[in-house]
Amino acid sequence: MTRTITVGLDGSPASLAAADWAAREAQLRDLPLRLVTAWEWQAPAFAPATGLAVPVPPSDLRRASAQRLLAHARTRVGAARPGLRIDTDEISGLPVPALLKAAEAAELLALGSRGLSKTAGFLLGSVSHAVLASCERPVVLVRAAEHGEEAVLPEPSAREVAAVTDHREVVLGLELHRPDDAVIDFAFDAASRRGAPLRIIHGWTPSPYSYGGELMPDLREDMVQQVRRELCDLLRPWQERYSAVEVRAQATVGGAGRHLVDASHDAALVVVGRQIRRAAVGAHIGPVTQALLHHAVAPVAVISHD
Repeated sequence: MTRTITVGLDGSPASLAAADWAAREAQLRDLPLRLVTAWEWQAPAFAPATGLAVPVPPSDLRRASAQRLLAHARTRVGAARPGLRIDTDEISGLPVPALLKAAEAAELLALGSRGLSKTAGFLLGSVSHAVLASCERPVVLVRAAEHGEEAVLPEPSAREVAAVTDHREVVLGLELHRPDDAVIDFAFDAASRRGAPLRIIHGWTPSPYSYGGELMPDLREDMVQQVRRELCDLLRPWQERYSAVEVRAQATVGGAGRHLVDASHDAALVVVGRQIRRAAVGAHIGPVTQALLHHAVAPVAVISHD
């Protein structure tokens, strides 16, 4: 079964921006694009003060609205990329389980996002957070402000794409002591497909006895060189496999979150990992990813791993 690049739509500009981003990604990977939206049957609600039923839109109207949304998105995306196979699917059910189910057959799931501090739209805030925390496929969150809310422009030529992507690097936030092959490979593959440099940012904390670099400069420099050697050793197999990708490795003292957010302003994509935790409670995301979801400008790809 051929996997797809799947997009969850809710009609917001951010989710339409996610569809635009996913369409280009589908072409880069030579995969079909799948547009999905969830609608749910709602029982009549009752106003506490009166005990009277509060009208809700009939199910057929909600389904028709979902179909119109999919048709609009399909037309919008297809006009710019006429050769792209686009499938649509309206799913009856709650948004979070519907999107998690749709992601199972996907190469990756793209969602619109304005950051977790915003709550408007069912794919923004709590729903995107819940999907991200539970999904075991790669999830990419895209902001409308970065990719435009205006009409889709015609597909650029190969020369125009090269001119745009040459300076828009892919950024990888790398955990040196608990690296995961899937996260690293996703970032190298993304850079390779875009013809873009790969910037790798690793945050590390010196051991307590090395604090105060002015007192122990030789020891501190030794530690810096050791981290750089470990980075080179770790990345060597991928650099051999993706020999055309220009790699810029950066080791920073302290957490990587702030540096990744800063790098996102000039990036095509930021890639981070998320360790899968199957506990019943908890956010399951991690502080670096949380910081990116709040503040990153570029799309953020979160790759789940054991």
